[in-house]
Amino acid sequence: MASFTENPPEIIAIPEVSHRQELRRRFGRVFGDGTVAAAVMVFAALLAVLVANTDAYEPLREFVERQLSLGFGEFSVSISLEGFVNDFLMAIFFLLVGIELKYEVTVGELRHPRQAALPILAAVGGVTVPAIIYLVVNTGGAGEGWAVPIATDIAFALGIMSLLGDRVAPATKVFFSTLAIADDILAIIVIALFYGKAPNLAWLAASGMCVVVLAVMNKRKAFQVRHYVIVGIVLWVCVYDSGIHATLAGVILAFFLPAKSDVRLSALEPWLSSKAAELDETYDDDVHVLGQHRFTRIAGEVEAIMHHVTPPLERVERAISLPVNFAILPLFAFLNAQVRLVGVDVGAIVADPVAIGAYAGAVLGKPIGIIGVTVLLVAIGFAALPKRVDWLQIVGVGLLGGIGFTMSILIAGLAFSDAGEVLAIKCAVLTGSITAAIIGSLFIFCFCRPREGDGDDGRELEEEAVDEELLEESFANSAPGRSAGRSPRAR
Repeated sequence: MASFTENPPEIIAIPEVSHRQELRRRFGRVFGDGTVAAAVMVFAALLAVLVANTDAYEPLREFVERQLSLGFGEFSVSISLEGFVNDFLMAIFFLLVGIELKYEVTVGELRHPRQAALPILAAVGGVTVPAIIYLVVNTGGAGEGWAVPIATDIAFALGIMSLLGDRVAPATKVFFSTLAIADDILAIIVIALFYGKAPNLAWLAASGMCVVVLAVMNKRKAFQVRHYVIVGIVLWVCVYDSGIHATLAGVILAFFLPAKSDVRLSALEPWLSSKAAELDETYDDDVHVLGQHRFTRIAGEVEAIMHHVTPPLERVERAISLPVNFAILPLFAFLNAQVRLVGVDVGAIVADPVAIGAYAGAVLGKPIGIIGVTVLLVAIGFAALPKRVDWLQIVGVGLLGGIGFTMSILIAGLAFSDAGEVLAIKCAVLTGSITAAIIGSLFIFCFCRPREGDGDDGRELEEEAVDEELLEESFANSAPGRSAGRSPRAR
């Protein structure tokens, strides 16, 4: 009888399967790169602008404005294909945003309020100043677009930071990620409070009941993801019909997904050791695997338990990250970045206060707010710059903070119904994002020189974070359901 435990991990899989697994790992590394995801969304936006200025524009608009009916009887929901993307599919994007927020609150940067206070308050400045600039430019005019320039597109900005390599210190990326998370929270609150319809009390009450069901499920330690998904879909329908923007349902669902494992992790290692010994004893190299019933039964038990080690929150994140980054966001960009300039007076768009306010708010307001609040808080002694972060890096963060795409276009569609204003503000969002990206990249490239040891410092920071998490977990794992710690990550 061959010993099961003698085989090293790299030769467990048969050669054909091992080759396919290696290919999947390579694809995973490519598609897990935020820079690639950002590039795909940029390509979708550029393709949208190109298609919008061809003869294909009108047939495409007719197609995406077709009404779809979801549900049955009185409980059916009628929505256009474009609305389905903007309201339903983007709710899945907001689910991913909510998962990231919950992660940061649970084990990331936001679990230490004092440590996160500087980037969080810088985010508040980066939201307030752009809104003020927009309102000043549009005094007595279309003030409802004030929230368009407040959002930062984290995917684009971090993608650009990745391209700039070691000119951006690892600690700067952590600072910017925390700032962007706070920015996301503020944008979600703004959408929920200011860009919904007059609420329908009956549907609002139904939404509240769904939230109660999710809370009870979480409290009673229900760990089946499909149950949360089913209630989440019902919640989306209720929120959609209530008049509040339906994407909020994704964030609500994320905060009720269990972040703990339903396995006692302190008992996992000895249990796995005992099962490994049983597998070693029962495996017979001379018998076909279909005839080794006890062996396959034990292997099935291990497989089932190991599936439950990963918290539902993380399982959902893994399931939706790829479709969000490479299907939902590019589709959203393609449908919403269609800027048709055929027969349009470009000069009138450039002079439109709506476009000027949105452009100036993003390109000027974002860096002024982010940098200004950071300088003020450091000057009064409230906080100090993080280790390995200097003022040139902060200026680069402020400039790149003006990259607003996904949230800005979403808010633009909610704020305006007039086609001319929507066109003007989308042009401003696109050109403002491009301007901020170019200026921020050039500034960092010219003034933020690569520093020897930054890469090692980054690894040291990550290792220290991992050690801290493991230390905390070693004391807390005695409690049933405690989730395994992992190092903070930048989205």
